[in-house]
Amino acid sequence: MAATLTLAVLTSTGCGALGQAVDCNTAAQEATKIMNEWTTTITKDATDTKAIGTASKDAAGKTKELAGKYDGEVAAALNDLAAGFETLEKGDLSEVTSFTGKMQGFSTKISSACT
Repeated sequence: MAATLTLAVLTSTGCGALGQAVDCNTAAQEATKIMNEWTTTITKDATDTKAIGTASKDAAGKTKELAGKYDGEVAAALNDLAAGFETLEKGDLSEVTSFTGKMQGFSTKISSACT
């Protein structure tokens, strides 16, 4: 009986870890998609502060929605990314270059939260 209980605990832990890894992979893929969409939009309208603000607001909303599906470090990393997008909602062109440079760091933080 104890062996069966131990096996059940090990099996469920393994499956849980695998499920979490799959969820993390999905979170990272979705975050990357949001960042790519944002980059594409602002590249097309690089001098249009209104377009940059709108794209940033949309990206922040999508990222917050994604963060709501997770908890712990993954949610925190996604919320940090959303906060980064929010800093650009005013369409400040000088902030775009700085944020673009930080995007890899956000991506790394999300991936690191999954390990």
